[in-house]
Amino acid sequence: MMNDQLEKHYVIRVGWLRASVLGANDGLLSTTSIVIGVAAADPSRNAIILAALAGMIAGAMSMAAGEYVSVSSQADTETSDLEREKRELAEIPEIELQELAKIYEKRGVSKETALQVATELTAHDALAAHAHDELGINEITQAKPFLASVASFFSFLAGALLPMILAIVAPEKEMVYYQYGFSIIFLMILGAISAKIGGSSIKNSVLRICFWGTVAMVITALVGHFFGSVN
Repeated sequence: MMNDQLEKHYVIRVGWLRASVLGANDGLLSTTSIVIGVAAADPSRNAIILAALAGMIAGAMSMAAGEYVSVSSQADTETSDLEREKRELAEIPEIELQELAKIYEKRGVSKETALQVATELTAHDALAAHAHDELGINEITQAKPFLASVASFFSFLAGALLPMILAIVAPEKEMVYYQYGFSIIFLMILGAISAKIGGSSIKNSVLRICFWGTVAMVITALVGHFFGSVN
């Protein structure tokens, strides 16, 4: 009996997953690092909260804008390639047909079968066939600037919420330790969630994110402590 359940593929999540995970990780890590750097200089709670708020707002806007510009550039490139392909299909259809057939031949299909497949796909939707097999563009991986930007913005805010709350409620003298401890725990959770959703190794993801998170926070703490001592 055939299994009617669809196969699970993680690549369909790559667009929003990448933007959301990067946004949450960056929001948590960068805001925590800012707070730790400021707290290490031994300022007042007001300064810590102001630093957390500034880092959260500026970071979310920067993340959203950067993601939009980056993904828009990808989308522009894809559009340009599709327009060029469309012109070539109209001007030199036979050459494009042979080009498509060659792609299938390189994948191990016989010359006759490759030409037949290319012919049938061209008759069905020539541009879609070339976009998918020649350019590597399809609906799953196609660039979506607005979606990526929105996902980055709100996920950054969500990630930055923890250090912001800690900046308000944690004891001033133990601020650095509270920020580091809770951030590492949440970074581990984020790493595990992203690995689970993406179908990758949870252990490797958690270790990687904890290591680099610790490096970032230690460096900012040292910088804050050094300049705080100088002043």
